[in-house]
Amino acid sequence: MSRRAEIAMSPAEVDSYLSRARTLILATIGPDGVPDPVGMWFVMRDGELCMRTYAKSQKVANVRRDPRVSALVEDGERYAELRGVQLSGRLEISDDIEVICDIAAALLVKYEGLDPGDVPAVREAYRPTAAKQAAFRLVVERVVSWDHTKLVP
Repeated sequence: MSRRAEIAMSPAEVDSYLSRARTLILATIGPDGVPDPVGMWFVMRDGELCMRTYAKSQKVANVRRDPRVSALVEDGERYAELRGVQLSGRLEISDDIEVICDIAAALLVKYEGLDPGDVPAVREAYRPTAAKQAAFRLVVERVVSWDHTKLVP
């Protein structure tokens, strides 16, 4: 067995890792063809990685021009602790207010500790802001993962 295969995460491990991860580095393709990486908060919705951002942002302009992206989530302080998932694919953009409100509320639950019982009220309060936003859904075409903790006996 190759060392690469030894450290690869299973699909279930990838899902678990992504559900707990905090920040994703999203690399879109800038207008000059150079990768344009940005840190993004994200949520997993029905097994799909979703984000929201301002509709007039550079990343939205980049994705409208070329939807191909790569995304990286990683952690670990020492070599033996390194873990990560690289996702390659394309981003789909949605201007659907309901989808944007759902993602915004889910982000508040994940990152700000919003009580899930307050989601309906937050969704309604967020509606005016959502009109200036866009939602991203990552359509994954390739997954590469590593978990160096698997090498420790």
